[in-house]
Amino acid sequence: MNLSRHSADADLRARARRVIPGGMWGHQSVARIPADYPQFFSRGQGCRLWDADGREYIDFMCAWGPMVLGYGDPDVEAAAEAQRRRGNGLNGPTERLVELAELMVETVPHADWAMFQKNGADATTTCVVIARAATERRKVLVARGAYHGAVPWCTPYPIGATAEDRVHVVPYDYNDVASLTAAVESVRGDLAGVIVSAFKHDYGKHHEMPTPAFAQAARALCDTNGAALIVDDVRAGFRLHIGGSWELVGIRPDLAAWSKAIANGRALAAVTGNDRFREGAAKIFVTGSFWTEAVPMAAAIATIGKLRATDGIGQMRRMGERLRDGLARQAAAHGVRIRQSGPPQMPVVFFDDDPERKKGWFFCTEALKRGVYLHAAHTMFLSAAHGEADIDQALQATDAAMAEVARQFG
Repeated sequence: MNLSRHSADADLRARARRVIPGGMWGHQSVARIPADYPQFFSRGQGCRLWDADGREYIDFMCAWGPMVLGYGDPDVEAAAEAQRRRGNGLNGPTERLVELAELMVETVPHADWAMFQKNGADATTTCVVIARAATERRKVLVARGAYHGAVPWCTPYPIGATAEDRVHVVPYDYNDVASLTAAVESVRGDLAGVIVSAFKHDYGKHHEMPTPAFAQAARALCDTNGAALIVDDVRAGFRLHIGGSWELVGIRPDLAAWSKAIANGRALAAVTGNDRFREGAAKIFVTGSFWTEAVPMAAAIATIGKLRATDGIGQMRRMGERLRDGLARQAAAHGVRIRQSGPPQMPVVFFDDDPERKKGWFFCTEALKRGVYLHAAHTMFLSAAHGEADIDQALQATDAAMAEVARQFG
């Protein structure tokens, strides 16, 4: 699908380069997108996406996670539009803020209270600040390779940050009880909290669910040391379990960070916590001009309500399993070895003997040509809008793409 010099996408890229450093920033930077992938999009509906040149794709990125019910979900859009007519950003919050906080506390078993922000990094940073305020300690344990936001204390790309920004961040290895225990011992007496991802979803790496032993050790070590156990559920929240991802391993955190799927595409994040950390949360100063906007909160109430009322999480899991099983059959039929990991709702697919992901991106590009949007390195996402017909249509494209991999690489 070589982008023509005269395509709408190519024109937008050229215009962007003149007025935006590098043409784009962060994870959507042009340097991180294969040459044949579109940079700009025009619209989305359900599990489908249209680029700036009108090409349609079955989408397995869901706007990098937020579209848990699918683009343009009618119930969410109706709630958001009704609130938009009444007002969005006012001198203070609307009733939606209290309703949403009540809904979060009702839905999330560990939650006695909730606070709201805009982005995932807002929420993870707020969790860290609350942990330090409540414990009056400094050190926070963070897993090597984990992503908790693009801010100086935790960014994995620290150009422009300083060593001092993370002087109180101590590394450990996810799912390694001995490593976690040693890290706790190294800061005994000054441990504010341990932050864990919902599961190990490092970029470009095989995904791992938390082991029961690791989850239990994290809970016990935090309890013994009077520290906060923080679950970063920004990426996985409301996709794996309605009450929080670590409900699957029977462990409840003290604090949790949420974003992405919370409002089906509208900018919102949240921190939930238990009563032990209520006072710390009440005395810190965190804020933002747009943190109490009412439209995203109305969208979140509709999103969470619909996930609770329907089997949205089960639908995502079943469709993810259907996709995974189909890819496994295709790989075997074409003599191609792949490794699939992550929960079915949030899959990654890697090819064996592919350290530079040449096979992976070749496969994804071939699928893209046939109308399926995949990613070769990042966690992908299913939505409740993906149905059997969508998965089967996508598998037709991936079968042809898998055949091309076999022809190209043997």
